Amino acid sequence: MRTALSSLTAITCCLSFSLAAFSADAAKPNVLVIVADDLGWGELGCQGNPEIPTPHTDSIAKNGIRFTSGYVSGPYCSPTRAGLMTGRYQQRFGHEFNPGPTAPDNFGIKQTTIANRLKEAGYATGMFGKWHLGDGDSHPLKRGFDEYYGFLGGAHPYQQIGQGRNAILRGNEPVEKMEFTTLDFGHEAAKFIDKNHDKPWFVYLPFNAVHTPMEAPQKYLDRFEKITDKKRRTFAAMLSAMDDAIGEVLGKLREHKLEENTLVVYFADNGGPTAANSSTNGPLNGFKASVWEGGVRVPFLMQWKGKLPAGKVEDRPVIQLDVQATALAAAGVTIKPEWKFDGVNLLPYLTGEKKDAPHDALFWRFGAQRAVRMGDWKLTSVGGSTMLFNLAKDIGEKNDLASQEADKLKQLEAAYAEWNKGNIEPAWGNANRGAKKANPDQAKKKKKK
Repeated sequence: MRTALSSLTAITCCLSFSLAAFSADAAKPNVLVIVADDLGWGELGCQGNPEIPTPHTDSIAKNGIRFTSGYVSGPYCSPTRAGLMTGRYQQRFGHEFNPGPTAPDNFGIKQTTIANRLKEAGYATGMFGKWHLGDGDSHPLKRGFDEYYGFLGGAHPYQQIGQGRNAILRGNEPVEKMEFTTLDFGHEAAKFIDKNHDKPWFVYLPFNAVHTPMEAPQKYLDRFEKITDKKRRTFAAMLSAMDDAIGEVLGKLREHKLEENTLVVYFADNGGPTAANSSTNGPLNGFKASVWEGGVRVPFLMQWKGKLPAGKVEDRPVIQLDVQATALAAAGVTIKPEWKFDGVNLLPYLTGEKKDAPHDALFWRFGAQRAVRMGDWKLTSVGGSTMLFNLAKDIGEKNDLASQEADKLKQLEAAYAEWNKGNIEPAWGNANRGAKKANPDQAKKKKKK
C-alpha cells in the first residue's frame, strides 16, 4: 500500500511539475522581429505614403504603437544588425562599418546575441533572411539560432539561388530551388511558427527588400501599372511583396491565437538610398550612409495585443538597441549589468508606468560623421561642419542654430565626448569615411548656382 501511495505521490509530483513548467512556458510571449532593408522613412501607408498600399505592415501600427522618432544606431546595413543582435552600440566592439575586403572572414559579432539569450530562456529560435554578420564562427547557427534560411552577405538577387558564399542556405546547405526571396522568407518564418506554435519562440525576419537589385515578380509589377517610372514601379512591387510576406506571418499568429502572446517589432535598417532604389525619406534631410535624420530615423512599429496600447503614436525617441532589452524583459529574463546594454526595456514607458523619455540622449558615429540627439535638439557633424537643429521645429535639419545656441551646442558636444569614451576604433574600414560629405540640401543649392 505504502509503495502504491509512494508511486502515486511521485506521479502527482511529476505531473504538477510538468504542468507548472508548461504554464511557465505558456506565460512567455513569443518575439517576432521584422526588419526591412533600405526602406525610407516616408514609404509605409502608416507613415503617410498613399501611393503603395501596405495594409499588413500598417496593421502593426493600428494594433500597437508607431514611433515617429524611431532610430537605428547606424546608417548602414551591417552595423545596424550588429547593434540589434547585441543591444549595444556597435562602436563599442568595432563593428562601425559594413565588412569589406579588409574585414576578417568571421568578422561577425563576437558578442552574445539576442538569440543566444532567448534560447537559454527556453525559446525555439529561427532566422529567415539577410544575415550580413559573417560566416564561419559567426554563422547564425553558431550565434543562437536553431534554424536558419537565408543568405550570409549584404545583398542578393531576388530570383536566383546563388552559389558559394552567396548561396541561399537552409542551415549550412544550399537550397536547390526558390521562388522569390521576399516571399520565401515569409513562407519559412510561417512554417517555423506552425511547427513551434505550442512553445515560446523567437523569429528574426530580416528581409532583403527593398535593397537593390531592383527585381519583382510580374504579378506585383502589374499592381502598379499607373507608375510610369520603371525604378519606382519596381520599388512599389518589391514593397508590396514584402507586405504580403509580413501578412502571411501575421496571419499565422491569428491562426494559432498567438496575437496576445506575441511581441512584434518592425523597423528598417537605415534610411532610404533614394538614388539607388527610389525610397523616399519624407521631410527628412539626407539618405542612407549619413547621420542626417534621413540616414538614421526609420519606420519603427511595435505591437503586443492586450499588453501595449493600440493605435498609439509615440514621439519619445527610441532606437533598435532597445529591442533586446524589451524582448528579454517580456520573456522574464533578468538583465544583468555586466551585459552592458545601451538599449533599455521600453515596456514601462509604453504602458504609462514611466512618463519620462527612455533615453537622455542618442548617439551616432559613422567614420568622420557624428551626431547626438538630446530631447528636441540634434547635433549633426558632417563634412567638417558641426550644426545644431531643433527637431521639434525643424525636422528637415535646415535651420542651423549653432551660433545662436552656443551653450546647447557645448552641452551636446560634451555628451558625445563622454559617450565616445566607451567606444573603440573601427575593426575595419576607413575611420575618416564621410569627412567630406556635405549637407545634401546644401549640395543641391550649390549645383543650382
